[in-house]
Amino acid sequence: MTHEFDNLKAIVTGGASGIGAAAVQRLRALGASVAVLDLNPAGAAEGTEALRCDVSDDASVAKAVAAAADRLGGLDVVVNNAGIGAQGTIEANPDEEWRRVLDINVLGIVRVSRAALPHLRKSGSAAIVNTCSIAATAGLPQRALYSASKGAVLSLTLAMAADHVREGIRVNCVNPGTVDTPWV
Repeated sequence: MTHEFDNLKAIVTGGASGIGAAAVQRLRALGASVAVLDLNPAGAAEGTEALRCDVSDDASVAKAVAAAADRLGGLDVVVNNAGIGAQGTIEANPDEEWRRVLDINVLGIVRVSRAALPHLRKSGSAAIVNTCSIAATAGLPQRALYSASKGAVLSLTLAMAADHVREGIRVNCVNPGTVDTPWV
């Protein structure tokens, strides 16, 4: 039986739980080999390459992406799913919390994508999918910081798509609404 993603190699950040775990399950059902990059990879699905990765640390990202590409035999798909939430109005979160959320939710995507691009350029099926949120386009109460981070993810995705289309690397994002995950 042939599957749509047979012989494709994917990494999913934050793939040990929630939306990331669902993405891993779907990719595997479609035939892909998957590496889970997560702060706590112990929860990764059996049959995946489970690697510890802190998306807020460039060295951790570079090491995990290189190890995933090595173990999988290349990279075709990157799902940038790792992220954290925050609640409150702009007054509720101190500057340090703003920096932390933006570092993980936005710069985490930058770090992982930057490390994966040399591998993706070798693929005839290269794709990057960023997990965004409905919060990027809808004014949600008590979600100023989270919404700002996801608005940045949406804009970053559009810019990355424009930058890499001529290389044959597709870049898109998904904007889920509220999902029953550990954070919610």
